[in-house]
Amino acid sequence: MQCHHYDAARCRSCTLLAQPYPTQLADKQRHCAELLAPLAPDLRWLPPVESAESGFRNKAKMVVTGTVEEPVLGILAENGGVDLTDCPLYPAALQESFGPLADLVTRARLVPYDVRARRGELKYVLVTLSPDGDLMARFVLRSTESVPRIRKHLPALLAAIPALRVVSANIHPEHKAVVEGETELLLTETQTLRMTVNDVDLHLRPQSFFQTNTDVAAALYRQGRAWVDDAAPASVWDLYCGVGGFALHVAGPDRDVVGVETSAEAVASARLTAHDAGLDRTTFLAQDATAFALAQTQDARPDLVVVNPPRRGIGETLSTWLEESDVRHVVYSSCNATSLARDLALMPSLRPREARVLDMFPHTGHYEVAVLLERA
Repeated sequence: MQCHHYDAARCRSCTLLAQPYPTQLADKQRHCAELLAPLAPDLRWLPPVESAESGFRNKAKMVVTGTVEEPVLGILAENGGVDLTDCPLYPAALQESFGPLADLVTRARLVPYDVRARRGELKYVLVTLSPDGDLMARFVLRSTESVPRIRKHLPALLAAIPALRVVSANIHPEHKAVVEGETELLLTETQTLRMTVNDVDLHLRPQSFFQTNTDVAAALYRQGRAWVDDAAPASVWDLYCGVGGFALHVAGPDRDVVGVETSAEAVASARLTAHDAGLDRTTFLAQDATAFALAQTQDARPDLVVVNPPRRGIGETLSTWLEESDVRHVVYSSCNATSLARDLALMPSLRPREARVLDMFPHTGHYEVAVLLERA
């Protein structure tokens, strides 16, 4: 992929862009295989899942700099903001939304936040694109002071971006290296963005996490579903379930599925999808995954557990619980092979049988890896 921002050294977020894509993918496969080889010398590797090299991102996190009259949407650099509205990672539908969003900044008099001076109102504009071409836009503000002005100009924004379905204001008053705050004010009647992934209509609320690469996420869920269906469990837990991607892909009328996630917003999204799909035997709980597992009786333990933790992994406590349980299979989806290897070392009775690298993050050193574990 050619990027004029990278070539001009304005943005180097894609740290591996100078490498040919096949080399990037081969290096990720090799890195993961070397980490897991001491733990599973007989591990069967499925072919890696490639990504499109450009236009694959479904979400834009745009730092807002510049002035009210000339806002800049992009990233923050030493000498100010860098306009990334034409970043080749974004598909056309995202790129085309940035102009009208910048126009609203001007019309609603949203003063861009000056990080050094700690002055201003608007920190970020976050935009998410669904597979159907619908959009969700979020304005991350320091206070509610400008929300009435956004509401006033919202009809014009919706007219300028016909695919825009959900608009919200996130209130983040603190000067912290965190993208968003806890308070979310929905400004549209529609509250969720429908994300059709494979044959599942997921609902994404403004504060819900979803993978940034929809096509590779779809492949990840298909792989998880294939492993689960082959194991044919009567009961499944999906721990760190997010909006229910794995849980909803493996759910069915003859299977009890429980999804557990700390984010109440994500759980609300997952429950809505389950309700729409008529999945009466699928339940979602807003709880800590480890605490949930430890609190269950022997009779309540499932046949199979899916875990999809953040980069830190599932940790010693949950790994030890799984090792000492009678759970027959585990599907472990990881975005950090180092923490994955550390967790697997704590579960020697659960042997890795198959694994697959999925290139969720092209042009960077990051990737997703899914592993099927079976009790020896």
